[in-house]
Amino acid sequence: MWFIFALLSAFFAALTSILAKIGIQEVNSNLATAIRTIVVVIMAWGMVFLTNAQHGLSDIPKKSWLFLILSGLATGASWLCYYKALQIGDTSKVVTIDKLSVIITLVLAFVFLHEDFTAKSFAGCILIGIGTLLMVI
Repeated sequence: MWFIFALLSAFFAALTSILAKIGIQEVNSNLATAIRTIVVVIMAWGMVFLTNAQHGLSDIPKKSWLFLILSGLATGASWLCYYKALQIGDTSKVVTIDKLSVIITLVLAFVFLHEDFTAKSFAGCILIGIGTLLMVI
């Protein structure tokens, strides 16, 4: 089931880029990011209440709060940079470079989460890097 959700995530991420590029014309990128964030907040809390998950709020450990807040800050920084890049650059190039996050994530997962970094992972990183370079030059 995770694979289906991952594919849906990729589809919606692609749709997000196209819709954002159209919507960001003549709008400050920071303002556009704030508007997008409000919509995401409403949608996310809507899902919390729809699935009756709000009762788990008081059970969240302090460590989880810390890392969820840090993750939120990283997401915010990513979105602000992404929207600015999208506003001034070609969508196809911005999205391609943004996907270098796959390589960065694999390296960080190896370093901090001690996940396996196999020959297959290394080869994939090299191919993603080469693919990115080919698409942006």
